[in-house]
Amino acid sequence: MWWRFSTFAAETAAVAAAAGTGPAGRVRRGFTGRLTQNRVDMVETMMSGRGRMFRSLCLAGLLVGLCAARAQGGGGLPKAMDPYFAKVTAGGAHPDADGFIRRWLLLEPISVPVKSNTVFTDSYLKGVFGAQYFKGQGAAVPKDGSAARVGQGRLKWHALDSRLYNVKLFRFATSLGKPRYGVLFWAATLVDCPEEMRGVRLSVGSNGASAWWLNGEEAVTLEGDRRMVRDDVVSRRLTLKKGRNVLWGAVVNGPGMSDFCIRFVDAQGKAVRNITVNVK
Repeated sequence: MWWRFSTFAAETAAVAAAAGTGPAGRVRRGFTGRLTQNRVDMVETMMSGRGRMFRSLCLAGLLVGLCAARAQGGGGLPKAMDPYFAKVTAGGAHPDADGFIRRWLLLEPISVPVKSNTVFTDSYLKGVFGAQYFKGQGAAVPKDGSAARVGQGRLKWHALDSRLYNVKLFRFATSLGKPRYGVLFWAATLVDCPEEMRGVRLSVGSNGASAWWLNGEEAVTLEGDRRMVRDDVVSRRLTLKKGRNVLWGAVVNGPGMSDFCIRFVDAQGKAVRNITVNVK
């Protein structure tokens, strides 16, 4: 109802401004454009003797538009997302002071049958993480705003910078009005290295079980029902290639919160920070 009301007010204002009026407040008959004659007659009526009603309609339309705009946070994000995420800025990002990667492409959550976190057995997780949900899964990083067809629906990818070292998947879902329980989250990012780095490890924490792949090969899986703890599980030794590397992850969540944190550490256990992270 309010949407139609505000649209009508905005369109009417545009007609009045573009058409202009004659000596007696009459709209010039030559200006019809895409409007029906009924709409032109309505504008004439409102502008001749009912100016107050006309102004009220325009004001109502502006107020509705303002309310809609205030529901958005900075950079067009939902306001509820603002404490946790920001839109990606131009250029690459570096890991934070502790080496955690904050720049990600996040896919809107996929519903999966999870009634309780006790189902996170090895066989269950192998099936969940091993299934193919959408075209291009685990391959090239998707584009911001692109859609993945999952089942009969389409889910959108969002390029985001996390404001915290741990990426709040639960908040991501709720701020978009998406399901947050019994879901599977997918994340992807690009890691650019100035030189080849051998013997590094992925150090991961996740709330809910998770699996992570580097350049198409599984690097580490966090099994069972767990809370997010920094450096909870460390991968086997890996190699970051010189140039571009592709990092994918999947986190499954039953009831409760869901988030993750991830960084690379070197052979001495120190955070790797001389890398650049991007999403395109």
